[in-house]
Amino acid sequence: MTSLESAIQVRALRALRCVTVTDQALACMVKASIPLADFVGERGQGLGYSRRPVSQLSAEDDLMWLIRVGVLRREVDGQGITDRFRLTPLGLKIYNGLDRTPAHPLEQGYDWLLRRLPY
Repeated sequence: MTSLESAIQVRALRALRCVTVTDQALACMVKASIPLADFVGERGQGLGYSRRPVSQLSAEDDLMWLIRVGVLRREVDGQGITDRFRLTPLGLKIYNGLDRTPAHPLEQGYDWLLRRLPY
């Protein structure tokens, strides 16, 4: 593994530890895509896809961050991009060796900063 691949995996693991998406959601995404609505509010927490109730904007922000780091992708159908998300090959690789210990507050701050920096 090159240092670039290692850095990519470290960033992706940190991102997964800082978002509200749960391991159960990732497990479901191994088999099928999940719509954005299933991550929102009490429904998201009830289905076990979010650690706490979140707004649609917050859920989409987390999912889009996971797309930026390469863990997720949006589903595409015959008409274009949908509101459904699934794991990428990198996401599958990381999911199999995932350590989801809670992120340290400094890690969360660093992740928050990276999310807000321009591409």
